[in-house]
This record gives sequence, C-alpha cells and structure tokens, in this order.
Amino acid sequence: MLVRFCAAALAATLVLSQAALAQGQVRPSIKLDDDSRREFVRQCAPRMLGRWAHPEEVCGCLHDHAAAVVQDDDLREALLRGISETGVPTIETQWVPAAKQSEIGPTFTKIAKPTLQCMFNPAK
Repeated sequence: MLVRFCAAALAATLVLSQAALAQGQVRPSIKLDDDSRREFVRQCAPRMLGRWAHPEEVCGCLHDHAAAVVQDDDLREALLRGISETGVPTIETQWVPAAKQSEIGPTFTKIAKPTLQCMFNPAK
C-alpha cells in the first residue's frame, strides 16, 4: 500500500510539474558542500517525520543521489528545493529556465529508482 502511495505521489508530481510549462523563473544555484547538505537535511527532515523511521537518513540519501544523478545545476537545485519544501521529489516549472523545462520529465526518470531506494533502504 505504501509503495502504491509513493508511486502515485511521484507520478502526480511529474504530471503537475509538466502541466505548468509556461513560466520561467530561476533561483541562484546552490553549492553542493557539507553545509548545503546539512541545511537541506534540516529543511527536509520535518516533512519526513511520521512518514519514515529515520527522516534524516532519507533526506541525506535523497540529497546525495540528486547531487550524483542530476548533472544540470538548475534542475538539481529545483529538485532539491522541491524535496526540501514538500518532502517528495517535485520540480515547479518556474524554478527552471524555460529552455530546460523539457528536461524535467527525464530528470524524474533518472531520480525515480534512487528515490525509492532512499525511502525504503536509505542506508545503502
């Protein structure tokens, strides 16, 4: 049941983010250092409370996989922002330059398997 819920949430996030392709605001890029990772985990963990036994591990794992898998700075920043603000992988189109909005779907494809791994087995 939980797997279905997570899969549905991921699919809904993808559909909703693709539905608003008209806007194009960009936030400044983040630096992927220990301080930014700690800050990400600090913002993310409260959204994971009650969902997972070890929210800090889940958030740290999501950060590490996003940093490793998503090579584009704008897409990676948007993905990390979405996770820290909502607790699930989310990319709002206004967080990504218009020229890169077509890469949102493929970014979710890249991060889907690592996301499930983080949620169900974050220590690996």
